[in-house]
Amino acid sequence: MIATSESSDGFHAPSIEDFFPDALLFAGTPFAITRINLIQILATVVLIVLFLAATRRMRLVPTRFQSVAEMGLDFVRVNIAHDLLGRKDGNRFLPILTTMFFMILFMNITGIIPFLNIAGTGVIAVPLLLAVVSYVTFIYAGVRKSPKNFLKNALFPSGVPPVLYIIVTPLEFLSTFIIRPVTLTLRLLMNMIVGHLMLVLFFSATWFFTVTLSGWWTALGVGTLAFGFVFTLFEILVAFLQAYVFTILTAVYIQLAVAEEH
Repeated sequence: MIATSESSDGFHAPSIEDFFPDALLFAGTPFAITRINLIQILATVVLIVLFLAATRRMRLVPTRFQSVAEMGLDFVRVNIAHDLLGRKDGNRFLPILTTMFFMILFMNITGIIPFLNIAGTGVIAVPLLLAVVSYVTFIYAGVRKSPKNFLKNALFPSGVPPVLYIIVTPLEFLSTFIIRPVTLTLRLLMNMIVGHLMLVLFFSATWFFTVTLSGWWTALGVGTLAFGFVFTLFEILVAFLQAYVFTILTAVYIQLAVAEEH
């Protein structure tokens, strides 16, 4: 990976500073662009270009490229939107769920691509932005469904003795309006940070054992390289699962908002 030993006399472990690189463009301004920002832009451009290319000339008998794009879209439509929200509400919120899923997936996957080596979701800005979008969509869906009863249903659940509302209502407020966006943000962010640090640890250890120490230490380098390769495959799975979990939780929150009582 990108992090290796800074000198030939010792091993330098990966650091959280990897996620705070120096600005490459517009340094010292509010519009400073770092290496991670460029990776985020690249992932977004690639995502847009791929879907434009796949859907530009739709055919009744799809090409392989079109078929792959349709499979991806159908996965979100059938397994997330329609499965949780039904056909009507699923179609209403399908664009935002689809955008969310593929945006997270493409930015996650940059963490294992050579010369990029860090996820675009590894800094808090992207997970936080997506969590805010999820939060606003949840509130919009609830208010649109039941303008007068949304907050009542959310904070004063039916079936609870009124005397217990003094305890239940603050807990429901924290759970529904505070903890949800926080956990959405931290779950995605922490998974990407830990994945990056582990991969850098394995591959920088490989460099240290095989190049810095050499000799019989190379055997350990082969071992860390093997672990790094296996963990890379695991990170591909994590990249997909985190996109899926974030999107499906957003769909669950929307489903709770549009339910008659939640």
